[in-house]
Amino acid sequence: MAERSMGELICALRKEKGLTQRELAEKLNVTDKAVSKWERNLSCPDLGSIPALADILGLSADALLRAAKVPEPASKTGQAAKIRDAVLKALPLAMGVAVIVSSILGALDWNSGLRMLGIGLVCLALRAFIQDEK
Repeated sequence: MAERSMGELICALRKEKGLTQRELAEKLNVTDKAVSKWERNLSCPDLGSIPALADILGLSADALLRAAKVPEPASKTGQAAKIRDAVLKALPLAMGVAVIVSSILGALDWNSGLRMLGIGLVCLALRAFIQDEK
């Protein structure tokens, strides 16, 4: 049998005892939202409430604490890296297009144009540096 997380264990035993989240929360002097978070593995009960919780659920505090740990949610570093790469690709292109269009319209002086192109070049350099790190 697969090990259950603490949240799954709390949820299953609470239902087995015929308690609602609100009823369990009232017995522990916590909110029903706290119980909901425990059951969804978003947080854990504080150590002070573990003995009372274990007693209500009919198991030892040790058994409750030994429930399987839930793996941390997949980090968002992969998504952040994709967003960073997209920005570092798009920004130089946008700066280049803005310089060309502004120059054609005569709305750009040399200093502003060079600054915009410099920002684009820095983004390209950062992207190249990050790819070298991988």
